[in-house]
Amino acid sequence: MFKIKHFFAVFILPLYLFSIEAQSSSAILTEIASMPSPDRIEADIKTLVGFGTRHTLSDTQSQTRGIGAARRWIKSEFEAISNQCGGCLKVYTQSRTFSGEKRIPNETEVMNVIAILVGKSDPNRYVIMSGDIDSRITDPLNGTDDSPGANDNASGTAGTIEAARVLSQYEFPASIVFVGLSGEEQGLFGGKIMAEVAKKDGWRIETILNNDMIGNISGINGVTDNGVARVFSEATRPTESAEDA
Repeated sequence: MFKIKHFFAVFILPLYLFSIEAQSSSAILTEIASMPSPDRIEADIKTLVGFGTRHTLSDTQSQTRGIGAARRWIKSEFEAISNQCGGCLKVYTQSRTFSGEKRIPNETEVMNVIAILVGKSDPNRYVIMSGDIDSRITDPLNGTDDSPGANDNASGTAGTIEAARVLSQYEFPASIVFVGLSGEEQGLFGGKIMAEVAKKDGWRIETILNNDMIGNISGINGVTDNGVARVFSEATRPTESAEDA
């Protein structure tokens, strides 16, 4: 089985290192790395799969099926986490309506679910952890048929929720944003919404960790490796400097 705690350390430790003072002890880092629960992550993935489809164009009114039900459940999880830490998370949604797009032809609300652990001394400096909520089958416009998306990307969303559970038990100088993005399979629409709001509000973003298909241990080449986490980072574009990036 995949060593989920070791994998999560790869994602949680950078969040911690970017967010807390340099003099923090390695003992706290070790403590944080040991806290994610494989059982909770598995349960969250099963819950997300249970919505049948989370396609951006799927049902938004049903309480049990579709992207709307999935978004409401994620928001309720963030709120429950916040209740456990005395209201430490700022939980809200951000949305915009799109239409006339290649993969969003008709008027559709794209909604992100956000929880922010506000920093204690430098709250306008942000570390972001995201996972995309939506799923799809081969046909990008089919919002009706089942699209469970356990690995792509219920796993990443569950990982983001679990990170919120763990890190909300600590205080950090900077703010940490946990976000479930929508509309990503249709063209990164949720990410676009968040980026534009962050720019408008003047967020100083330190780093973004996007969880995509975490724990996917078998490659298309037939090799299975449960001891390595693959981390992809876009290089600096030829038209920009490292400072711009």
